[in-house]
Amino acid sequence: MKYIGAHVSAQGGVHNAPLRAKEIGATAFALFTKNQMRWAEKPLQREERELFIHNLELSGIDPTKVLPHDGYLINLGNPVKEKWETSLKSFIDETKRVEFLNLKYLNFHPGSHLREITEEECLDRIAEAMNITLKETEDVTLVIEGTAGQGSNVGYKFEHLRYLIEKSIDQSRIGVCLDTCHTFAAGYDLRTKEAFDLVMEEFEKTVGFYFLKGVHLNDAKSSCGSRVDRHENLGKGNIGLPAFEFLMKDPRFDGIPLILETPDPDRWIEEITLLYGFCKE
Repeated sequence: MKYIGAHVSAQGGVHNAPLRAKEIGATAFALFTKNQMRWAEKPLQREERELFIHNLELSGIDPTKVLPHDGYLINLGNPVKEKWETSLKSFIDETKRVEFLNLKYLNFHPGSHLREITEEECLDRIAEAMNITLKETEDVTLVIEGTAGQGSNVGYKFEHLRYLIEKSIDQSRIGVCLDTCHTFAAGYDLRTKEAFDLVMEEFEKTVGFYFLKGVHLNDAKSSCGSRVDRHENLGKGNIGLPAFEFLMKDPRFDGIPLILETPDPDRWIEEITLLYGFCKE
């Protein structure tokens, strides 16, 4: 079974996110548990936690189909020690916020080397931060999002994801998230059935579907291999609708949150309906 939703707003408090997901007919959703452009935020209160859990029950969405995203300021690959430590502290806090809400996953962009260290050195810093976070927390699975490779970001190769998994002290609490726009922009063509199948074969061989905990569903304004991260609404970009039909009909994507991050929220109901339609055909 497919679980489809969108990255909904938590404006006014995280407890509002499940209700906003329900309004668009979602069976999964993503959210920020704090302002994504700030380092610090006041701790979540017990009353808000209880209201979030209550509203999640009202929405009918299982906690395992919620894919929280960490803040955009965090760079676990930062080459500057003090800045890396600031990112790590914030990342641990975000993980504990997810834990406090009784959620299972925290999705995050791995990090950037800022052209000051090698990709491998950057990946090692990310792995160290992940391992410290695993020690500081108990239940949350850290979900590494594949990137487009824009700027100095790592994570644009399946091999990068595998490297981080192998460096982990607890692989049972590590997952990955594929973003269709990022994957395409990183050079993995999804536009034909043959190309899609080859990419998924490579993913299975390099990473493994066992580790796949979520997918971000986005068309791309950018071209294949451009390493430019520009989301577009489904069917309006350079990937095209067939790739999303291939994905929706593929049982390897059952049971995990499939999250729209397309730029026009007014189209989310339409896009969710479209995606479920592919499942029935």
